[in-house]
Amino acid sequence: MLTLASKLKRDDGVKGRSSNPTSDSTRRVSVRDKLLVKEVAELELNLPCTCEVKFPDPNKLHYFLLTVHPDEGYYQNGTFQFEIEVPDAYNMVPPKVKCLTRIWHPNITETGEICLSLLREHSIDGTGWAPTRTLKDVVWGLNSLFTDLLNFDDPLNIEAAEHHLRDKEDFRTKVEDYIKRYAR
Repeated sequence: MLTLASKLKRDDGVKGRSSNPTSDSTRRVSVRDKLLVKEVAELELNLPCTCEVKFPDPNKLHYFLLTVHPDEGYYQNGTFQFEIEVPDAYNMVPPKVKCLTRIWHPNITETGEICLSLLREHSIDGTGWAPTRTLKDVVWGLNSLFTDLLNFDDPLNIEAAEHHLRDKEDFRTKVEDYIKRYAR
């Protein structure tokens, strides 16, 4: 799967034998890409059973799609897709994440914005992004938004949170309707 990893290994072997300095500079790999090779390998070994990762271009590990299939709770039986883009300044800044599936959720807007503290560059509670975090943390965090990190007390989608507070059964019905319409 990691064609970029094999490319990096191959390039390192070629660099070691090359005496042409211009060929070395054309083969430079960013710090981000070197980190991603390790992190993607770790992620693939530790992926939650409810998640799938897809790299549209295996040579671009900085862009991938995550699919979450919650197996419990309000969002059970839904299929939710996220777009994850890792910026050049990674790991000093968090990946950019967007939910591509329309959803009725207190921490995800209908347009795909996500409220997850570890995706915040600056967080008051100290749980925001730090250079020690990895893609595995991001994927596990997104997966947890459907179970234990589902937060009605600090919502991004206030309307969904208030709906849940007013009428839990009607909230469940609307979530199920969204799943039928958008998340199959």
